[in-house]
Amino acid sequence: MFRDVSSCNTYNYGDALYWDSRYIQEAGGAFDWYQRYSSLRPFVRRYVPTSSRVLMVGCGNALMSEDMAKDGYEDIMNIDISSVAIDMMRRKYEFVPQLKYMQMDVRDMSFFPDESFDSVMDKGTLDSLMCGTDAPISASRMLGEVSRLLKPGGTYMLITYGDPSARMPHLNRPVYGWNIFLYNLPRPDFKRPGGCSSTKSYLEPIPITEKGLLPADFVLEDPDSHFIYVCKKMDDTELRNMPTYPLTSEIL
Repeated sequence: MFRDVSSCNTYNYGDALYWDSRYIQEAGGAFDWYQRYSSLRPFVRRYVPTSSRVLMVGCGNALMSEDMAKDGYEDIMNIDISSVAIDMMRRKYEFVPQLKYMQMDVRDMSFFPDESFDSVMDKGTLDSLMCGTDAPISASRMLGEVSRLLKPGGTYMLITYGDPSARMPHLNRPVYGWNIFLYNLPRPDFKRPGGCSSTKSYLEPIPITEKGLLPADFVLEDPDSHFIYVCKKMDDTELRNMPTYPLTSEIL
């Protein structure tokens, strides 16, 4: 469980100063990491009722929350480590009551009481911490906070470039009490060779092995595709029957 050096550059994506500088340069702009809401909507609507109290971590200047509000979501709390981003978004959505904004570090969300949210949405925030210094510690702190804030039956939806070999050791810890469903989506601009169409249904979860890995016969149509981990917080009865994936050297 190391820092994702293969997918990181020289920037420290876990540093507020980096993001403040970036959002100053992008003043007035908007950027959605990985996927737009239109592509994610089938998964969000399946697992997150519109009446849910939603926490959007690392909201940045993305349109994701705005699109969800337009789609009927009633209560979305957006947080980001960058005060520049939060000030900008707070002004932008001043008259949209469904959207609220607070400056906050995902590694310490003690402002919120336990079991405050029905859903936590994460589009690239865990990935950013995995590119920062002390990546495993930062990831553990963030995920512990996410688990604490989720109500039983609630979901943490992670959209990431990280495949199960890199993410399941972090996500599948008994202390979190999550039942995890895995999906895979090609990049929005992905073109299949020869313009052929796919018969694969991206709305069906991918079965994972006992070690928490992709099946040996699973083929990624897009090698740079994105993974969606839907982590449902189990109640006491479900926890007693929870499977675990051993943290062996093969997946660390």
